[in-house]
Amino acid sequence: MKKDKNLSLTMQIFISLGLGIIAGLLFMKADMVDFTITYVKPFGTIFLNLLKFIVVPIVLCSIISGVISMKDIKKVGKIGGKTVLYYTLTTSFAVIIGLFFANLFKGGFQVLETTGLEYDATATVNFMDTLVSIFPSNLIKPMVDANMLQVIVIALLFGFGIIVSEEKGEPFAQMIDSLSEVSMVVMSLILKLSPIGVFALITPVIAENGPKILGSLALVLLVAYIAYFIHMIVVYSSTVKLLGGYNPIKFFKGMVPAMVMAFSSASSVGTLPVNMDCVQKMGAKKEIASFVLPLGATINMDGTAIYQGVCAVFIATCFGIDLTIGQMITIVLTATLASIGTAGVPGAGIVMLAMVLQSVNLPIEGIALVAGVDRIFDMGRTVVNITGDATCAMIISKSEEKKNR
Repeated sequence: MKKDKNLSLTMQIFISLGLGIIAGLLFMKADMVDFTITYVKPFGTIFLNLLKFIVVPIVLCSIISGVISMKDIKKVGKIGGKTVLYYTLTTSFAVIIGLFFANLFKGGFQVLETTGLEYDATATVNFMDTLVSIFPSNLIKPMVDANMLQVIVIALLFGFGIIVSEEKGEPFAQMIDSLSEVSMVVMSLILKLSPIGVFALITPVIAENGPKILGSLALVLLVAYIAYFIHMIVVYSSTVKLLGGYNPIKFFKGMVPAMVMAFSSASSVGTLPVNMDCVQKMGAKKEIASFVLPLGATINMDGTAIYQGVCAVFIATCFGIDLTIGQMITIVLTATLASIGTAGVPGAGIVMLAMVLQSVNLPIEGIALVAGVDRIFDMGRTVVNITGDATCAMIISKSEEKKNR
């Protein structure tokens, strides 16, 4: 009975989010932004560090365990193919939706004073560099650097190796299974700190960016969030219902803890443990979720793709440039491909945006126009990203269930 009286973790996180917003506004009004950055934000950073610390072993062990549980390399290939196809299609829809709403509202965007803008574009990469960087040359370095694409490749190769090794690979498989269980327990302990982490992450963001939200970027932020919302309601509701046979309302209710965490942390990878817990509670198979979600946290960036479309039109308008149909098609293709090589961490969308702007010859200095409030964009687009991962896990799980019947 005592347990029933306790607030659920979901409610605790939600209350912390609300308190963080209120506290941020109060600190902003009291002109104590520096205080929140110096003394509040570090606790949020500690929480994020703990999440990042446990994510690598969870991704590594989960994918290896997921591959082993399928017991067939061909089956892994089929599920992987379905997953990548779904992610690619939804990302394409996402950037189209972003472009549509940005063009619909671009009359409200004004040509701004853009002199003196500077942005360091050295972080941009081309597709071939991304392709080469997927394959590790070292076993340990990708884990130290948390290079999730390379960690996934390592996990797949070891998973395949265990399947092919059969009996000789069994001791290694048992070790991985044990490490996976221990990692999940550590993860659950870290997640109990979520309310504190959420409060510490959201408070300085509100305190620092409040005035800017009310300024000239209010409209472009609004457009992005409208596109985020429409994509989730239309694309995700229809796919989870038609392809997964799951009630969309129940799905979104079940996703609340992960969505709140994503909004607060702005990290798809950091939200991965919570997301895995949510989809399994909704009925997704553990071996499917263990494979699909880590992959999605790395290559599925629907929210980020929407952001690319909206910001590309906004920046073009600010510089007095009208995008052609050809340029918009290029943006769709570039944003879809770029999402594959972008890490699921806060701020990764800026690197993608630089690639998109370069692909259509827009001034890369325009990133400085949105960089100041990128965190606000990032919180919404991360919610979209992780929700898209979850829909895929539910759909693939349902598909495999039907096949087994």
